[in-house]
Amino acid sequence: MSLRQLLSVLAFAMSPLTLATLSFASSIHVNGSSNYNPIETSSVSEQAIVPQKIAKELNRPIHVGVFVGMPNIIVRQKNEELHITASKGKLKIKTKSKRPQTVDRRVFKATGSTPGECIAIATDKTSLNKACYEGEFVVSANGNKVNVVNVIDIEEYLRGVVPYEIGKLDESKIEALKAQAIAARTYAYKHFGSRATQGFDVYADTRDQVYKGLHSATEITDKAVRETEGIVMTYNKEFITAYYHSTCGGQTEGVVTWGRPDHPYLQSKPDLRPDGTPWCRESNYTEWTREFTEDELRDLFQTNAKEAKANVPSFSSIHSISILDTLKSGRIHTLEISTNNGKFTAKADKIRWLFKRGGTILPSCFFRIHHNGNLWILKGKGFGHGVGLCQMGARARAQAGQSYIQILTHYYPGITLEKFTK
Repeated sequence: MSLRQLLSVLAFAMSPLTLATLSFASSIHVNGSSNYNPIETSSVSEQAIVPQKIAKELNRPIHVGVFVGMPNIIVRQKNEELHITASKGKLKIKTKSKRPQTVDRRVFKATGSTPGECIAIATDKTSLNKACYEGEFVVSANGNKVNVVNVIDIEEYLRGVVPYEIGKLDESKIEALKAQAIAARTYAYKHFGSRATQGFDVYADTRDQVYKGLHSATEITDKAVRETEGIVMTYNKEFITAYYHSTCGGQTEGVVTWGRPDHPYLQSKPDLRPDGTPWCRESNYTEWTREFTEDELRDLFQTNAKEAKANVPSFSSIHSISILDTLKSGRIHTLEISTNNGKFTAKADKIRWLFKRGGTILPSCFFRIHHNGNLWILKGKGFGHGVGLCQMGARARAQAGQSYIQILTHYYPGITLEKFTK
């Protein structure tokens, strides 16, 4: 529900959790007991989290859109590779040993007869050699494209989310892994049914949460999922929208960065150590610099206008780039560009797309800009939208001895912890 791959340069995937459609689950009262008093994280110990019976609507596997609208996929089953394409709403399945088949859909299951057995499915040979998924896959045709949905228990799903979202950490940071597991679980339940028209609940990429099966699962990441099994975050008896990001740069942001009214549990707040430095200071993105020539910006602004939701005129020169106002955290709210053919603006988090170069957006909209000759120089901090849990901050807090409850309390103030049982 958000980072890219970080550590060294980018060694693990962190989703920025782009805005997703809210599901019917957001209005479900997850507390089914009328005499149950919610447990506030600010004062709770782990032993005091009371189990609650899961709502009927949520007591099912999660459906994950792993591959959507692909021209082809490859499945390896019992040492045989199946190459699957689609044409006119039908799947075409080819193998070396059998005649091609044409079917409406195909289901692949991990039989579980051999310990550690899983399904290998991917869009290319290199990825296939790393692929390892549990549950079952429903493969169907959408016109001339292939859709692949993984139907899997939510706890098994989280085993394939946590290491990709926050990294394969060691025991010293297990509390950060636990916090990530709870955030990801909450995000998943919140979005049950949110993409029902497409036949699944969540995407397996940064449109929701990065999920790549069990290839990168470790004993420690699995332990974090197992030891927080069923625990979710709620506010006023509803799932919170558990956004998270890589690096806040010392100050988180509210959802106002997307033009929304702030949630009580998603507020802009400092995230600083006792010595005044950011908790996320070990990130490569605590501070960053980007340089652009004027000719480069002219082309980028034209190319990126639609993605940045900016009304960019045709122009040949830039007169000025000015910050008109900022959000509470100091991130830019309105950036104004004055050209020889008028002015235009870009807003908040969408500013990152205005400067998109080589397929990569700006790390954040938390920057200042100055002009030096032919160069426009951006000096910024943070990586991601800045909303909710700061993953690099959570890692440092865990290593400093904070529990997952303390971590979640800081980044999502006022929440309640509940533990589902089935």
